[in-house]
Amino acid sequence: MTWRKSSYSNSDGGNCLEVAEGNPCVVPVRDSKDPARGTLLFRTAAWAAFVDGVKRED
Repeated sequence: MTWRKSSYSNSDGGNCLEVAEGNPCVVPVRDSKDPARGTLLFRTAAWAAFVDGVKRED
C-alpha cells in the first residue's frame, strides 16, 4: 500500500495524516506521526464527501 501525506503537513510536527488510495471501496487513513497506532477505514463516498466539505469549508 502506498501512503500519501496531506499537503497541509509540515516539518514542525503539526497535525498530519496520510491516506492510501487504490481500493475502490475504502480509503485508509492514519496519523503520519504514529503510523503503527492503526488505520481508520472510510467508505470511498464518505471520504469524498468529507474532502469536498473541507475544500468548501462547510
